[in-house]
Amino acid sequence: MNQGNIATLLQAIPLASVLVGRGERILGANDRALALLGPGLTGRHFITAIRQPTVLDAVEASLRDRETRQTRYLSSAGAQDTTYLVTCSPVETDAGSGVLLCFEDVTHLEQVGQMRRDFVANVSHELRTPLTALLGFIETLRGPARNDPVATERFLGTMQIEASRMERLVKDLLSLSRVEAQERVRPTDRVDLIRLINAVIHATRPIADEADVKIAFRTDVEEIHVPGDADQLHQILTNLIENAIKYGGPGKTVTVALAAHSDHPALRGPSAVISVTDQGPGIEEVHIPRLTERFYRIDSHRSREMGGTGLGLAIVKHIVNRHRGRLKVESELGQGTRFDVILPSRPATPQA
Repeated sequence: MNQGNIATLLQAIPLASVLVGRGERILGANDRALALLGPGLTGRHFITAIRQPTVLDAVEASLRDRETRQTRYLSSAGAQDTTYLVTCSPVETDAGSGVLLCFEDVTHLEQVGQMRRDFVANVSHELRTPLTALLGFIETLRGPARNDPVATERFLGTMQIEASRMERLVKDLLSLSRVEAQERVRPTDRVDLIRLINAVIHATRPIADEADVKIAFRTDVEEIHVPGDADQLHQILTNLIENAIKYGGPGKTVTVALAAHSDHPALRGPSAVISVTDQGPGIEEVHIPRLTERFYRIDSHRSREMGGTGLGLAIVKHIVNRHRGRLKVESELGQGTRFDVILPSRPATPQA
């Protein structure tokens, strides 16, 4: 196989590929390999081109015993680290025995694995705190406070709070799991948004009254429907309104608005926009892109005190994605926060 045939063959391989031949010299490399390892690879000793010991060891071993080996190659693309799975396969060429190196980008798999590890660590941390408190109170009640009714009543109250916190966390974890499992299945039921919003406001009004918060509903449409899952859309609105009540502060107003757009730029078609606005302290811009991350909290202590699990907005994001919609957040310090849920809609009827 001459040099031209080698180059043609390597260019046909859909991965970054390098052929190492007799004398441990590089016989050829495709464009993807040149972009990864740099120009001028052909003719160089492979040690000067690759440099990473684990890959060098794999190539030398394959050249020696003619066995296929796999290892990792680490690189960086700008600010992001990238990981490649390198397969070293023995081949025969006109110039003798060689090794074909193929670099497969597995960065996305590494990131998924890290996300899973972080998720398990976060869940463990969230559960460990109330569990530790419960175990401590149980030990106290069975020991020093065994015959102290005042302490018993106080500890049981705290234990109930911690147990409720764990119950909310488990409930949100199960909800998140269900939403993720259904995310690729687009809902098709016909949902009346005005009726839905009124139902959610009615359900959350006791919470608002207890927090001394008013809820106002504003719309200029008489009727608007979206293809969706009514229970999940109910969950979105409940999460957003409850958050607005919690973080808006007493004596303030939470405004829920519904608008219809014949051609919303976010979806490039007929859309319904549900907005939930509070009059709270607002959110710093640096936090906004991370609000929908699992367990991300701006103020962890305050969030836990208010019963937050750190999963509410992650659930909202996945439900919005399932409905092929968009979630938009606007906030300014001292001016409150506004969440927009943009959903594909059917034609709306304006109010008279």
